[in-house]
Amino acid sequence: MLAGKRIAVVYPAYNAEKTLERTHREVDRDIVDDVILVDDASRDGTVKLAERLGIETISHPKNRGYGGNQKTCYAAALKRGADIVVMVHPDYQYSPRLIPAMASMIASGHYDAVMGSRILGRTALRGGMPMHKYVSNRFLTLSQNLLMGQKLSEYHTGYRAFSRDLLEALPLDQYDDDFIFDNQMLAQALYYGWRLGEISCPTRYFDEASSINFKRSCIYGLGVLGVSWQAFLARTGFRYSKLFPRTVPAKRRGPGTAE
Repeated sequence: MLAGKRIAVVYPAYNAEKTLERTHREVDRDIVDDVILVDDASRDGTVKLAERLGIETISHPKNRGYGGNQKTCYAAALKRGADIVVMVHPDYQYSPRLIPAMASMIASGHYDAVMGSRILGRTALRGGMPMHKYVSNRFLTLSQNLLMGQKLSEYHTGYRAFSRDLLEALPLDQYDDDFIFDNQMLAQALYYGWRLGEISCPTRYFDEASSINFKRSCIYGLGVLGVSWQAFLARTGFRYSKLFPRTVPAKRRGPGTAE
C-alpha cells in the first residue's frame, strides 16, 4: 500500500513471453499489492510463464484488441479492491521502477491520472524511438493540444496510472476495443475535468518490444485526430456528441469540472 491506498499493476499482454519476466522483476512489491495479467489470446507461452511467476492471470479465448484488453484489466483490478491502478506494458519498453512515483502522484490527491511521458526529458530518441514515430508523435500531440486546449507533452504513452474514482466514473465499456481506446479515455477524462499529471519516463526500443505496423499506425493517427476534433467542437459549443456531451453527468465529473 501507499498512503493507505491499495495499488494494483495490470499487464495488457499479447505475445509477451520474451519480455514479461524482465518487466515483472522490476515491479516494487513493497508497495504493489496486486499484479494482474490479461492475456489477449497470445500464440506463445505468455500465460504459462505468468502462472509460473505467480501472477494473477486472465485469458481471453479470442483476441479482443488492445482496448478490450484494458477494459478487462481495469475491471479486474477494481473488483480486487484497487484504489490506484498502474498499467504497465509487459514488453519492457517502459521502466516499472517508476510505479511508486506515479502511484504517489495519485495518492497525494493532486492528480487523478498520471502519464509516463517519453518526451519529457528528451528520452524518446535516446531510447531508440524511430524518427518517423517521433515525428508522428509530435505532430499528433501538437494537434491534440491545440484542439483540446491542453499542454501535455504526449498523448500516446502506454504507461499510465489511474485513481479508482476516475476508472469508475468513465464509461470504459463504451470506448473502442482497438488502440484508439487510449485516446478516447484520455480525451474524455480531460473534457470531464479530471486532473492529469505527467512524469518523465525513459523508454527502450528493441526487437521484442511491441509495435504496430504502418497501416494500423495511420488508422490510429486518423482516429486520434477524429476524437480531438470532436472534443474541439464540443469545447467551443459548435457540436456535442456521445463522447463529449453538452452536460457532463454529475457522476462522471472530475474535481476540475466547473459547476
